[in-house]
Amino acid sequence: MKGIRALCFGLLLLFASGASAQLVEKVLDILNEDTLGTVVAQKPDTDSLHLLKIKEDLETSRLNEANLRMEIEQMKLKYDAADSLKLAKQRLRIDSLRRMTPGIPVIVEGDTLYYLFAKRGGHTPQQRAEMNAAAITELGKRFNLQPDSVYIDSSDIVTDLMYGNKVLSSFTDQDGLWEGCSRDQLAAAKRKVIVDKLKVMKDEHSLWQLGKRILYFILVIVGQFLLFKLTIWLFNKLKARIQRLKDTKLKPISIQDYELLDTQKQVNLLVFLASLLRYAVMLLQLILTVPLLFAIFPQTKDLAYKLFSYIWEPIKSIFLGIVEYIPNLFTIFVIWLAVKYLVRLVRYLASEIQSERLKIGGFYADWAMPTFHIVRFLLYAFMIAMIYPYLPGSKSGVFQGISVFVGLIVSLGSSTVIGNIIAGLVITYMRPFKLGDRIKLNDTTGNVIEKTPLVTRIRTPKNEVVTIPNSFIMSSHTVNFSQSARDYGLIIHSEVSIGYDIPWRKTHQLLIEAALNTPGVVDDPRPFVLETSLQDYYPVYQVNAYIKDANQLAQVYSDLHQNIQDRFNEEGIEIMSPHYIATRDGNETTIPKDDLRGKK
Repeated sequence: MKGIRALCFGLLLLFASGASAQLVEKVLDILNEDTLGTVVAQKPDTDSLHLLKIKEDLETSRLNEANLRMEIEQMKLKYDAADSLKLAKQRLRIDSLRRMTPGIPVIVEGDTLYYLFAKRGGHTPQQRAEMNAAAITELGKRFNLQPDSVYIDSSDIVTDLMYGNKVLSSFTDQDGLWEGCSRDQLAAAKRKVIVDKLKVMKDEHSLWQLGKRILYFILVIVGQFLLFKLTIWLFNKLKARIQRLKDTKLKPISIQDYELLDTQKQVNLLVFLASLLRYAVMLLQLILTVPLLFAIFPQTKDLAYKLFSYIWEPIKSIFLGIVEYIPNLFTIFVIWLAVKYLVRLVRYLASEIQSERLKIGGFYADWAMPTFHIVRFLLYAFMIAMIYPYLPGSKSGVFQGISVFVGLIVSLGSSTVIGNIIAGLVITYMRPFKLGDRIKLNDTTGNVIEKTPLVTRIRTPKNEVVTIPNSFIMSSHTVNFSQSARDYGLIIHSEVSIGYDIPWRKTHQLLIEAALNTPGVVDDPRPFVLETSLQDYYPVYQVNAYIKDANQLAQVYSDLHQNIQDRFNEEGIEIMSPHYIATRDGNETTIPKDDLRGKK
């Protein structure tokens, strides 16, 4: 029995590390029963069977344990796969957002250290950036700062950049995904950036830098004092020079017999102007010096800008007040001068656009000068409207009555003129034609030689100059041959009638050959033939050809008709138009004998 107990203890110790709870209970039950003596001593065969039963239970428990481990591994792999898939989806989503989502910069003393994209702890990226910048700025102003003491403190969910017990910045896994790395790697990279900035700030806020700033402050004050002294000395020199001019170069200023300014008044005026210049220079020096003094120290830079605005705003108000009290004549002169140079600028731009050196999308070169005339008229009208209140007597009733009377006369007597001008403007921007184009206006065909605000002039092929009011053009239809020829190629056409005894393919061939042999007809696009109708005695063929020069339209038509006759006569084919009303046996032909002589 003791041997069996030792064997059980050995088996228990052997499999205790990997055996299941079921096996342990089984062994303990056997040992308890043996210890209490409640079990009767068994025979050797029974012990062997019992031992065999224990082995079978051990094998079963081992198998159950292996199955349990396999299930645990499968669950672990499943959870890992789910986490990986979730992480991949987050990374894909962040990659798509990164292209359109700008990061929030962490700015410390004008330098951008890094960017934040994700929220954390209920704080937006903007709030996080502000808190990080404030913490780094506050730390950088310490005199006992040790930048290398910034360390990384990492936990399960966040990695912090610490300085002592102060958190400078925190990074989560989301921050790492936005930057394409782990949060620990991100924290290490940002630590280097922060440490470098803290070193720069330590140098800026050190006692040595403070001493240099104090020295600069003293130097600026001393320099400003010396500038004031120099300005006063120069003014005194200038004043003495002006006093000497009284007896040397200055002469009384007279208008006819009236002495407007004697030499003493001139001296007084020049001294007054010199005093104004002195105060202006000293004020300018003060405006530049005071903000400069406050800009020396980082703590007072913002105050320097505010102080500059406090100084500049009153000066600006005083200057505007002086401008408002400038005499009316000077105001008129300024308005006239401004409009004059503005008109010159518009003229220059119009000439550049007209010569196509300056190109503006949607604005055509032929619009340049008409637009210039319109803008010039509007500018001068605006100038008159601006000058009108400053004219003497402009507010009197008589002056206003005369203005209304003149305006009424002009409006009643110029309705036709105004109509033509408006029509000319509309035609200009409709662009139905431009100078040099071959157009057809109702029954008038010719080239446009002049466009004015009131009329348009056309020269016909017979050198007749036709003047047409613009209002008439607006109410008529216009055919522009030149524009079609430039843009697409103008199609000319002519019709001939050939007898049914001639194959239509042969007729097509001869018409296309006649068109290609015509000067001015292009071969690309190629001429083509249309059969427009089938009459009782003949079909009607229409030959179409492309030309690029509409000015040669009449000559091209003439050459085309000549070539058509030549080609058909050479082939012995009779053209059935005009119609023949005659009785003949059909043996004779209308083809000229000269053309038939060569075919005998």
